[in-house]
Order: sequence, then structure tokens, then C-alpha cells
Amino acid sequence: MSPLFVALAFFGLLAFGMPVGFAIGIAGLVGIVEMGPRFLAMAPDRLFAGLDLFPFLAMPFFILAGEIMNRSGITQGLVKLADALVGWMRGGMAHSNMVASVLFAGITGSATADAAAFGNTLVPAMEKAGYSRPYACAVTAAGSIIGPTIPPSTLAIIYGSIMGVSISGLFAAGILPGLLICVICMAVIAFTARRKNLPKSAARPSLKLLGQALREGIFAALLPVFILGSILGGFATPTEAAAIAVAYALFIGGVIYRALTWHDLYDIAVRTTRITGVIFLIIAAATILGWWMTFNQIPQMVATGLLSISDNPKVIIGLILLLLLVIGLVMDINATLIILAPVLAPLTVQIGMDPVHAGIMIILALNISLMTPPVGACLFVLSSVTREKIEAITRELWPFILAEVGVLLVVAYWSDLTLFVPRLLGF
Repeated sequence: MSPLFVALAFFGLLAFGMPVGFAIGIAGLVGIVEMGPRFLAMAPDRLFAGLDLFPFLAMPFFILAGEIMNRSGITQGLVKLADALVGWMRGGMAHSNMVASVLFAGITGSATADAAAFGNTLVPAMEKAGYSRPYACAVTAAGSIIGPTIPPSTLAIIYGSIMGVSISGLFAAGILPGLLICVICMAVIAFTARRKNLPKSAARPSLKLLGQALREGIFAALLPVFILGSILGGFATPTEAAAIAVAYALFIGGVIYRALTWHDLYDIAVRTTRITGVIFLIIAAATILGWWMTFNQIPQMVATGLLSISDNPKVIIGLILLLLLVIGLVMDINATLIILAPVLAPLTVQIGMDPVHAGIMIILALNISLMTPPVGACLFVLSSVTREKIEAITRELWPFILAEVGVLLVVAYWSDLTLFVPRLLGF
């Protein structure tokens, strides 16, 4: 049974609308049938073994902390703080959206969570202030991928767990690329502000208003500092820091803000379980497919194929980025990461890339696919929340996509940018 047949089975199931986790698992089982009855009998054990990694516990905790912070309304405090800092500029609310994405990224680590939160809050506010709805959605989509780039990033947890790369190192390496995305997107907003005649505040906020915004947003803004400080300072593992973040979020939302009810906690638990279940199903199913790929030496075949094109590391990096961006157009990023990371990571080692640098490059390339049609998850979330057509959002989004691809190229070819913070902290 050829790899082509397994690939056709996978994409055929996706075409018929089967959830990606089931499509991956069934395609893997189709391949394992050829390996023999003994391997097929081992498949259930491999399915659960794929989830038997302690660092994976960090994901549901970070998701839960983000849900608590979002439900308790702390998001509004972050938005006010961001608006007080940069809202006075032309296109101020668009700039505020980007800064708020950076602040919120340190809480959720999820692009879709950021898109949903700001789609419900910032997009209507921007529309009311005079921005077109498609443009407001495009700015929100562009900023949302900062979430899974700046720590805590669920993709970094997955990559670090399955590839044996330091998760703390990946967290540290994501800081500068994430901030660079924010700066570049703000530059795009500033460049188009006059042409689009974006609204501008009458005056800069007073120190009193800045102080009030800081008081309202300080507790939420301190959470990512607390998480990163404990991890990068060596006081806690990512899993331990995630559990502490949940306790912090419960305290702030329930005691300080008094904004959580028992019904809210039930809804938060259900939503966290659903999100975690989907991710873990994909991970477990991808383990089966990855097992078959390893048995058939697919990673070696891919590496040999790319190296046959060129042995120049810069060309190989370009080919890897092209592959990730193209596959990201049609596949879920969690599934793509789990399937392709074991294939591409050994190749990056062969061409001399640092494992942490390679990990951030792969993660950022997949993050960009979250906002590219036809299956960009953030596009669908914003379209669903705001009832705006995906086509209209995409038309306004292209300048941001091109800018973020530019950031990806800088990250890929300038290793010192990515590795500066990890080296500074001794990772």
C-alpha cells in the first residue's frame, strides 16, 4: 500500500467533511493494516501513548486560565490599557487592537480565543468608531496569531513535547518574533491610515486616564509576567506555571472583580474540555499516522527529496517554509505540526539549525495559516462572531499577511533574533 494511497484516504475523508482528528486516525490505520496484524493490535496502545507526556498537562490549564480571564471580563481592562497607550494615534483603535493582542497573548496562548474575544468586543467598538467591519476583522485576525507565538503557546508545548525540545526555551524564543509581528502590523496600519482616513482621537489621554486604565488592567497584565517569570526564572515548569495561572485567574476573576458565578465556572469547564478534547484527539490520532510514517521511512524520503534539490541551507529553509505555508492552507495547524514536525525537524538538524530556532520557525509558519483562506481558523471564528463574509475580511487582510510572511523570513534567516532571549536566559 503506497503512501499515496494513505494520503488520498486522508484528503478524501477531509473532502467528505470528516473531522480532522478522525481523518488522521483512519488514514493511519489504513497504512497500519499493511504493516501486519501484530502492528494493528498495538495501535490502541500507541494511540494512548501519544498523549502520555507530562508537559501536555500544561495545555488544558493554560486554556482554562484564558477562559476564566475572558469570561470574567478582564479582557476589557486589557483593551482599555492598550487604548490608553496608543489609542491617540490615527487609526488608534486598530493600534490598540494590536497592543491588546500582545497583552492577551500572554494569557491564552490561542489565536482562536483571541479572535473570538476581540471579535465580540473590539470589532463592534471599532465599527461604531467609524472603521469598516471587514477592516476591523482583518486587524483582529492579523493580531490574533501573536497569541500562539508569544508564550504561553500551545503549539510550543506540543512541539517541545513531541520533539524533545526545551519548552521553556521555545517560550523564550517566541517573545521577540511575537513583538516584531505587533510592530510590523502597526506599521501597516500607520501606512494605510491616511489613505483609508482611519479615525483619530482628538487628544492624547491625560495622566489621570492612564492611571485609571493601568489600575483596571494591571491584574490581567501581570499574569503573563507572572507565568513567564516563574518559567524562565526556573521556579516552575510550564505545567506547574499553568496550574498556578488557573489559581491566579480564579482569584482575580472571582475575588477581586467578583465577576464569576457557579454557572460561569460550569460553562468555562465545558468549553475547556471541548477545546482540549479536540486537540488531544488530533494528537492521539496523529501518533498513529506518525508511527506508520516512521515505519515506512517517510521522514528520510522527504529529507532525501529536499536535499536532492539543493544542499544549500538557505534554499532548504525556503522549501520548508513553502511546504508549511501551502499545507497550512488546507489543514488544521495542530495536525500539521504533529505530522510534519518529526519529518522536518531532523532535516533542520542536518542543515545546522538550532532546534529551538527551527521550532519557532515552524510554529510561526503554521500560525500564519490561521488567517489564510480557505480554512484559516481565525477567519471562520471572526466570520461567525461578526457575521461578516470571509471574502470581505480576506481582501482587507492581504497587506497584513504579506507583512507577517516578511517577519517569518526574518525569523527563519536571522537566528540571532530568535535565540537572543533564550541565550540571555541560559537555554
